[in-house]
Amino acid sequence: MSKDNYKLVANNKKATFDYFIEDKIEAGIVLHGTEVKSLRMGQCSIKEATIRIEKGEVYIYNMHISPYEKGNIFNKDPLRPKKLLIKKQEINKLLGIVAQKGYTLVPLSVYFKGSLAKMEIGVARGKKLYDKREDIAKKDQRREAEKEFKVRNLY
Repeated sequence: MSKDNYKLVANNKKATFDYFIEDKIEAGIVLHGTEVKSLRMGQCSIKEATIRIEKGEVYIYNMHISPYEKGNIFNKDPLRPKKLLIKKQEINKLLGIVAQKGYTLVPLSVYFKGSLAKMEIGVARGKKLYDKREDIAKKDQRREAEKEFKVRNLY
């Protein structure tokens, strides 16, 4: 992807902390006019969002898109379920993976690719508490090393 036609709207940092991301898939999002305008202004949150497969179609729940200020009667419910556009073959593959114990679908980011709103979905496996502690310890170690490197290079 080139930088000029890619604009990040929302990122889910919590997903990489709570899950091991095993695979990533790009999906389109079915939106209405005022939702697209609101997304372009960066009014989106996917922290609490969940993805489910129902009747052969993929939906995202609890994805919050703030109402467009100038949208008045055309605004939709900010938390309404939104359909994700994925090919049937990929949906069947995802169904097989999610059927396995411990796997789930997690929204990773929302972005514009050209003029189209897209979402990156991660096939994820949940982390245990000790895995999260390891991640925190690694971050602290890296931060300390960077601080030490900075101090050493100042003198």
